[in-house]
Amino acid sequence: MPVSSKAWDSALVRKWLELRIEAARLDQAVADKRGYAAQDDYDNAAAEEWVCRNLKAAADKDQAAFADRLKQLLGQDEYPVTGIYDDRRFERSVRANLRKIAKMAKANAGFENTLRYQ
Repeated sequence: MPVSSKAWDSALVRKWLELRIEAARLDQAVADKRGYAAQDDYDNAAAEEWVCRNLKAAADKDQAAFADRLKQLLGQDEYPVTGIYDDRRFERSVRANLRKIAKMAKANAGFENTLRYQ
């Protein structure tokens, strides 16, 4: 992974991940209250939370270690989790979130955007 001109700020990445975990939890709660019609939203939010939780420990390290963890997660065949509605939808969302964060990590950009809705 090429290193960008900006220095890797592990504290910023960790804070971004923590904020995304909080936002995903809130999205899950809202979707849960909406019931059957919001099962897709629930699974998407659960996938985002799962990804951010699994990357949080690697965020404290350097950019290369973070990228290695992303590659490791993308290489998995299954993502075991309980409490979701559709495994296939969840896995698609996990992969989409991992690809999004991989692009952000490669460019070392986007972690400063801490808005709830992205």
